[in-house]
Amino acid sequence: MRFFVWLIRILVLLVLLVLALNNTQDATLNLFLGHVWIAPLILIGFAFFAAGLLAGLLSAAPALFRHKMENGRLKRELKKTRTTVVVPDQQPPLM
Repeated sequence: MRFFVWLIRILVLLVLLVLALNNTQDATLNLFLGHVWIAPLILIGFAFFAAGLLAGLLSAAPALFRHKMENGRLKRELKKTRTTVVVPDQQPPLM
């Protein structure tokens, strides 16, 4: 199964590489306030991919931090529970 997953990954990489190499012509991106960015199409695509990746990581950071704090709290609680000796309140009845 791992072989097929890696085969699919390599095929996707090759398709994206061929598309990138075939789209090297300049593209014009009209920005706000009259600014214009003229760059190869693949560079513009990569810039937007990187911006999306950064936005996704920044939006996930608070949840990851919260989970890390909760994990630390639970580990401390587990360590405390393992070192605590539990003494039963009453003896079980003898038969």
